[in-house]
Amino acid sequence: MSKDKIIISAALTGAATNRSHCEYIPYTPVEIAEEAKRAVDAGASIVHIHAREDDGRPSWRTEVFESIQKEVRARCPEVIINYSTGAIGLSIEDRIKHLPATRPEMAAFNMGSMNYGIFSKRHKQFFWNAVFENSFDMMMTVVKTMNENGVCPEMECFDTGHIRNAEPLREMGLIPDNACYSLVMGVLGGIAATPENLLHQIKQIPEGAFWQSIVISKKQWRLNALAAMMGGNIRVGLEDNFYLPTGEMAKSNGELVDKAVELSRMMGREVASIQETREMLNISRIS
Repeated sequence: MSKDKIIISAALTGAATNRSHCEYIPYTPVEIAEEAKRAVDAGASIVHIHAREDDGRPSWRTEVFESIQKEVRARCPEVIINYSTGAIGLSIEDRIKHLPATRPEMAAFNMGSMNYGIFSKRHKQFFWNAVFENSFDMMMTVVKTMNENGVCPEMECFDTGHIRNAEPLREMGLIPDNACYSLVMGVLGGIAATPENLLHQIKQIPEGAFWQSIVISKKQWRLNALAAMMGGNIRVGLEDNFYLPTGEMAKSNGELVDKAVELSRMMGREVASIQETREMLNISRIS
């Protein structure tokens, strides 16, 4: 298998947006599973999923995650499932209780605390303003639970310090060799989405480690092109950005993945299949 294969992840729904922002965001387990199928058919091998109640509210009920898993597996039996563990205002126990019940192949592992905001320049006001808490004690609880259940940590790093936060956990033997670094850019409170910042973040990653770019906003396409050119992997999806490179709103996650495939090939990278992704990340089937 060529080392130049690129892995494409699709973040299907998120938690901070709703259908007043984009009418195509899936809510129910069936809708999320249908979006997973569209993304996989277009070329994604990993689907990142937040659970929602049927009315669109974020959900942390284990039974909702279980229902999502059942529906996704019915349509995409081989896809790598990656669940969120990020939330504001919930105990760390509530944020991870779905992992032992569902045992996904991967799960998001948030690598540090931060201010997390959504600010409107036009209205000169915050629409979201909170502290996203992830202390070292909380992080150790999360990664131990992942290790106990065979879940690969997808380390979401919103700033340079978050990348460094992995160092003591590695020294303690808590982070497995196949853990993935996600360079999240464009969230207010984290590092800005610029080419210079992406290059800086890439330099901080241990040599040989898997990494992907996660860019919030329309800047995603330019920075994903840079990530692909630098040998990284990329994430797209309605959680991160609603818009195609043309500026038109995407009607599905599949449309966004289709453009990510096109972009990757323009950068000289062929897209990894699900099986190739499992081999590259040393991930066996769990869920």
